[in-house]
Amino acid sequence: MKRMAKLLTLALAWTLTLAGPALAQETVNIGLLSDLSGPTSAVGVPYSEGIKDAAKYLNENGGIAGKPIKLIEVDYAYNAQQALSAYKRFTSQDKIVALQGWGTQDTEALTKFVGKDEIPTLSASYSAHLTDPAKAPYNFFVAADYSTQIRGALKYFKANWKEARAPKVAFVYPDHPYGLVPIPAAKDYAKELGFEIVGDETVALSAMDAMAQMLRLQKLAPDYVWIGGTTPSAAVIMKDAQKLGFKTTFFCNIWGVDESLFKLAGDAASGTYSLQTAVVYGQKVPGMAVIEKMTNGTPKMTHYIRGFASMLVMAEGLNKAAAKGPLTGPAIKDALETLRDYDPMGLTPPISFFPNDHRPNMSVIIYKVDGDKMVEVTTETLERKPEWLGK
Repeated sequence: MKRMAKLLTLALAWTLTLAGPALAQETVNIGLLSDLSGPTSAVGVPYSEGIKDAAKYLNENGGIAGKPIKLIEVDYAYNAQQALSAYKRFTSQDKIVALQGWGTQDTEALTKFVGKDEIPTLSASYSAHLTDPAKAPYNFFVAADYSTQIRGALKYFKANWKEARAPKVAFVYPDHPYGLVPIPAAKDYAKELGFEIVGDETVALSAMDAMAQMLRLQKLAPDYVWIGGTTPSAAVIMKDAQKLGFKTTFFCNIWGVDESLFKLAGDAASGTYSLQTAVVYGQKVPGMAVIEKMTNGTPKMTHYIRGFASMLVMAEGLNKAAAKGPLTGPAIKDALETLRDYDPMGLTPPISFFPNDHRPNMSVIIYKVDGDKMVEVTTETLERKPEWLGK
């Protein structure tokens, strides 16, 4: 009996030894950095929900080459150091093959690491310099970069300007990498189009008051004011402007207008232009039918939809890579760089990546706030100018 028990123990150990590597490959492990409790959580929560629901949908439809996606989520609370710690765990313990990232500060901090470790990363930071493979070879995202978004809005406003004088524009943004990144490009293009730049103000993402900043801008009488924060701080700016009787046309960063703004800002948000790169909930595109079914018809923010699209695009790259061989970082990167006008179920404009250019597209969808809705105005599609790459 003792000999039999020993043989069984040895057999079990041998079986586990053989099964270990196989079991490790039974799932496609993907890291997910989310802000669920920090200063951008108002938009971070719905974005992460979109990613998770898309992974669930993909798993229900075969996963990646027949293997289920395993999302490993960490709430890093918009703290870059915590993001670095989570990333180290993702790569050393969880053996991720790709990463869904979040904010600008942490994405930039991780760029050299994901490049060194060859971990393809789709983030929710749309900073233009992350689109230059010479500087960020493993970084991708599914929205036109922040600079392209502002350029598209400025182009639209200038084309529809009716007065003889030059239109005046001012910029309000948080003193933070996310807010600062697109400002030089925005100012350069505004000057090129013939805008008069009249002011700059900083308003923190956590601001509860922007009265002083609005008072200063009111004296400068800008026709247009860019808001580069997130929805809560944008609402503060709009409400304080309304209290002062400061009349201007606000246009907002992709994170500055969503379906929560209607409650936060009320009618102070009326007439605001929203720059987006995805459809809003309820629009009739193929992916919306999937989302409506998964959410039982519960409306979701546009950030959720963009997160959903990000996971679809990553999965397309993963499947293309898996069709050719093992899921290695270089293989996934190469596969993503072959995407040409990939359509994520109509949820965003078509996506194309190139080995020397990771800009997904040059399109910004312009919406206007009307009551409690975002109404689509137009889509501005800019030329893919080489000199704009990374800027």
